[in-house]
Amino acid sequence: MGEGEGRGGAKGQMLPGIAGICLFMIVMTMANVYAGLTGVYGAGARKYGILAVCTLLAAGIFGLLRLRKWGWALVTAGCLLFAAGYFYLFSRSHAGFFLVQGLFVLVFFLYLARQETRERLR
Repeated sequence: MGEGEGRGGAKGQMLPGIAGICLFMIVMTMANVYAGLTGVYGAGARKYGILAVCTLLAAGIFGLLRLRKWGWALVTAGCLLFAAGYFYLFSRSHAGFFLVQGLFVLVFFLYLARQETRERLR
């Protein structure tokens, strides 16, 4: 029995957590796009910056669902950006919701950074 055969994992098969992370991230991306288009982030550079990041993240989500390395890289960076944003909002407002949400997204980042997750990518 080889080294990778004992765990039951094969390259090209999706872990169950990846689909859940992609579902959560696409909902968060759509919420941020809606907020950006309705003017929550203001006008000008901030609005278009948020929309550009959301576009990259949406492309990365669909790439990760196809188990592509570039999709994994974009979603992992998006998780880290979301977590940093939530921690920043927590430091400014001291609302516990932002801390919980930031820790939640940070767990997703740590799940994606595991060796077992990276081994399954093409």
